Amino acid sequence: MGRFLIATLLASCAMPAFADDVSVAVAANFTEAAEEIATAFNAATGHTARLSFGASGQFYTQITQAAPFEVFLSADDERPALAVEEGFGVEGSVFTYAIGQLVLYSTDAALVTGEETLTAGEFQKLSVADPETAPYGVAAIETMTALGVIEVLRPKFVTGTNISQAYQFVQSNSAEIGFVALSQISQVEGGSRWIVPAELHEPIRQDAVLLKTGEDNPAATAFVNFLKGDQAHAIIEKYGYALNQ
Repeated sequence: MGRFLIATLLASCAMPAFADDVSVAVAANFTEAAEEIATAFNAATGHTARLSFGASGQFYTQITQAAPFEVFLSADDERPALAVEEGFGVEGSVFTYAIGQLVLYSTDAALVTGEETLTAGEFQKLSVADPETAPYGVAAIETMTALGVIEVLRPKFVTGTNISQAYQFVQSNSAEIGFVALSQISQVEGGSRWIVPAELHEPIRQDAVLLKTGEDNPAATAFVNFLKGDQAHAIIEKYGYALNQ
């Protein structure tokens, strides 16, 4: 009985006395990485991260309308800063959790060979995330503009509300080709892809912010701190993101 009691006490000391939940709004491109991070977070702290996925612009609108999110992982660096400026985010809590990479992707192993795939335009449909709500969509537009093909390709656009839908359009063959996040295909074999050079678009700096609604929730602050740690960083890099240096 003595050994059992000691083992029980040691196990209880490894977790917080009271485990809490935290509601996290997560940019769609970060879905798989966030799910793995949430599992690791629960194992390490006992807290549970309840994740919602979608377009950053739509999330920000919901946050301004009193949606009960406590942490916001955006796909850009503008909305977290705006959250603080407009009184929804905690001052000093904004940080870059990942830097995204844009990829031109097709399930057809021979279709994507590089920027010449865009200049040749030998496809019927091109999947792009909505630039009004999705930073990866902005980066796609900037890329095509830099290459001088935006007006020629615009009639071929199939627009997804977020980067997840843009990827689904390619996967379902609703579009032969599309701009997606490297994180979405980092664990996918086959197909063809071109990692868009960083100089063709503004950096996809993805920032997080602790929202005022989560300021007094230990699970929210713990999640933010966990996201800054080595365990989360290893997962983030695994899914094709760079870390802020």
